[in-house]
Amino acid sequence: MTDAADTMLHLLTGGWVAQTLRALAELNIPDHLADGPVTAEDVAERVGSDPRATYRLMRAASSLGVLSYEGEHRFGLTELGTLLRSDTPGSMRSLVMIQNERAHWQSWGLFPEAVRQGRSQSVQALGAGLFDYFARPENAAEAALFARAMGDLSRLVTHGAVAAVDSSDVSTVVDVGGADGDFVLGLMAANSGMKGVVLELPHAIDGARHEAERRGLADRFTAVAGDFFVAVPSADLYLLKMIMHDWPDEQCVTILRNCRAAVQDGGRALVVEMVIGEIGKPDFATRVDMNMLAVTQGMERDLDEYDALFAASGWRRTKTYPVGGGYSLMELTAE
Repeated sequence: MTDAADTMLHLLTGGWVAQTLRALAELNIPDHLADGPVTAEDVAERVGSDPRATYRLMRAASSLGVLSYEGEHRFGLTELGTLLRSDTPGSMRSLVMIQNERAHWQSWGLFPEAVRQGRSQSVQALGAGLFDYFARPENAAEAALFARAMGDLSRLVTHGAVAAVDSSDVSTVVDVGGADGDFVLGLMAANSGMKGVVLELPHAIDGARHEAERRGLADRFTAVAGDFFVAVPSADLYLLKMIMHDWPDEQCVTILRNCRAAVQDGGRALVVEMVIGEIGKPDFATRVDMNMLAVTQGMERDLDEYDALFAASGWRRTKTYPVGGGYSLMELTAE
């Protein structure tokens, strides 16, 4: 076998790897290894799975570096595998699960047609666009998993973003489409005089309220049910974290214009997104871009493309800096 063929085999089995990780996460196998190595048979008894199949799964996970093999059917956790625990800081368990749940997996099944037509086939796969699908009562469990996953992903970048932003002169912040409010709550914790708002769809605002209560910030926090394509509350700082990449250009301009129309004098906006770099170089953002094409109507963009959106909506990018997890923060001022 040539080196090229060997590389192609590893590339084309990426979906198998993803489902292997999903099975580990969904069965909570890493949680059962938290205190030390355990035999596959003991794990199977604890999680109610087939012993032989569980051994095969854990053997495959050890070949991926997610588990360690300790001999005699005993497996332990590696640093990588710890990220699949449900009870550890920085967990990516929900993210692994949602990427392999019905909404994403079924939409990816029609990916060639998405390329032919230049738009996601999620409506054909699911009977609705991704966010309308999550808003349906029968999909509440998957929607909740999506919200947790986005919260986990957010926490990969929020710490760096909060540390980088000077918010000492900010009185009111609106987290536009902010899910559980991790970004705005992080800024509020660093600034005792700041009031925070999350603008979200009706099915998502309870999670933000609960998170604010958990952090002891509910007295300065408001969760507002609304539509950022229609209007946003007035503020002197807007947070748009992982929002632009969900939508095509026209809708992005609408969101940004609504923020521009409502911003107070001297106000700013912070856009946190992956930014595509030099073409032909290894770039995780281009993989994420394929997911956006498969599942949403959005895309990842390079800096020139973002600048065009900002200019069309009355904003100007003044600063750009990395904030972790492959994400960049773009600071905007109103023109």
